[in-house]
Amino acid sequence: MKKVFAILTIAAICCYIPMSLFAQEDYEPAAAAPAVTTVVETHQAENEEGGGFHMVLKRMFIEGTATWMTPIALCLILGLALCIERIIYLSLSATNSRKLLARVDEAWTKGGVDAAMEVCRDTRGPVASIFYQGLYRQKDGIEVVEKTISSAGATQLGLMEKNLTWISLFIAIVPSIGFLGTVVGMVIAFDAIEQAGDISPTIVAGGMKLALITTIFALIVAVILQIFFNYILTLIESLTADMEDASISLLDIVVKHSKN
Repeated sequence: MKKVFAILTIAAICCYIPMSLFAQEDYEPAAAAPAVTTVVETHQAENEEGGGFHMVLKRMFIEGTATWMTPIALCLILGLALCIERIIYLSLSATNSRKLLARVDEAWTKGGVDAAMEVCRDTRGPVASIFYQGLYRQKDGIEVVEKTISSAGATQLGLMEKNLTWISLFIAIVPSIGFLGTVVGMVIAFDAIEQAGDISPTIVAGGMKLALITTIFALIVAVILQIFFNYILTLIESLTADMEDASISLLDIVVKHSKN
């Protein structure tokens, strides 16, 4: 239940951010009724002047120009989509290995290896898949079963690490885009100084602002994706350790029933 709640929370946050931005853009304050108090009117005036965090964020995004902010936004959207997909996949892949081992042992005792394989077939997750592959080759000897489990484990690990290279690519490329925008902004600032023939804050401000905004947004996106990436790695490490422990226990079960 905790995993489902975490997944729904992440999805709600990702849906709330763009909806809030559009809501702020389309919002038009209604005319105040004559009976509204002075305190409420003052509060509304302050909100209109400040605009809130979402309005400030949207204004900075527009000032960063679409040329630089669009690639950064695309990296954020695609990176978050891949991260959420991995988190959902890994969360659904987790199983109670001890309970599965007990069911496999009990099914093998009552109905043979076919019954144990049926239990694995009806259970989702990489652990059950590894168990099925190992039990399928149990007639060939314990050494073959061990090699089969190792190969199946490597295959499942590859499936768990799917799309991680793309996430790491977005984490690496977003700061590069921001730094490139910084360099371009500096070039624009120096070009404005050259054309004006004078150095003043007004002339330099435009290019410097572009440079800083692109860097800020790029670093924020990289930090967000890095946090999700590390969390995904933690899930993979946990599942890998569980698979290794469960595989050793499965070999013990195979040895026990092979002697009978």
